[in-house]
This record gives sequence, structure tokens and C-alpha cells, in this order.
Amino acid sequence: MSNDTVGNVMITQEQISKRAAEIAREIEKDFCGQQIVLVGILRGAVMWMVDIMKNVDLDMVIDFMSVSSYGSSTKSSGIVKINKDLDTDIEGKNVIIIEDIVDSGTTLNYLKGYFENRDAKTVKICTLLDKPEGRRVEIDVDYIGFTVDDRFIVGYGLDYDQKYRNLPYISYLEE
Repeated sequence: MSNDTVGNVMITQEQISKRAAEIAREIEKDFCGQQIVLVGILRGAVMWMVDIMKNVDLDMVIDFMSVSSYGSSTKSSGIVKINKDLDTDIEGKNVIIIEDIVDSGTTLNYLKGYFENRDAKTVKICTLLDKPEGRRVEIDVDYIGFTVDDRFIVGYGLDYDQKYRNLPYISYLEE
């Protein structure tokens, strides 16, 4: 992808903000009166996590993990590596993993099991984007912002080799 260019706007910032507010209402309903731990998966999920946080009116703790399965490629390697683990004890807590995109499902399947093994009370997944065509592992996603086609998506935190994260909308790379 040496001649990569950004395609058309697929999802606007306004659409993302509206959907974040809708998902926040679902989270509040699901965890009414309970504390939640939002775990943002660095780096791509940061912008989406902020949108969710701003809209959820519950007692919450936030933490971050850094995991990798892509490197500088556009295809998942299938191997999950934890680069930064949680600082928060999640035993007995309601954990919501905040992710930018669910593609192969490998990373989130691994993380869900990882958190369950650490005795989290519940583990839910909230993703900005779901790309079901890319699935290699079956995974239930509890809160989905938008479903997208099998393209290499960039913008709103999602990158290609650290570029395009700062786009205020969702787009894709054209070859």
C-alpha cells in the first residue's frame, strides 16, 4: 500500500456521536446502579472510548491495554501480544472492553478469556466498527457502533501504519 489514498467518508463524526449516545443508554440500562470498568484498547479505541465515557452516567473506572496483532500490515497476524496490561484489579467487576474494530475476532476472543480468567464479574465488548466478513473466530459483540464492509478502515482512531488516526470521520484506504 505504498500509494495508499483515503477514500470517501463512510461514517461522519455526527453519526458516530449519535451512536455513542445510543450505546451509552444501553450500557446504563444493562448496568443500572453498578460500577463499570471501561478498558480501552490502545491506540485505536481512544476517540471512541471518549465518546462512550462522555455519555455514560454510571460510576466508572477507566483503564487501558495495549495489544497487537497487526504490526505494520493490513491483515491480522493471528497472534495476540500484550504490550501494556491493566493497572486495575478487575476481579468481581463489570468490564466493558472498548475496541475500535472487530475484524478477525482473534484479539477480542483472547482478551475476553483473559479477563474472565481474572474473575471479572461480566465481560462485555463495545466496538465502534464490526467487520463480520473478516471473522476467523466466533465472538459475541455486545455493543456495535456500525457494521462495515471488508475494507481497510482508517480514521477516528483507526490507522494504517500510524497514519490517518486523526481523521474526524471513518473512511477506508484505496489502492
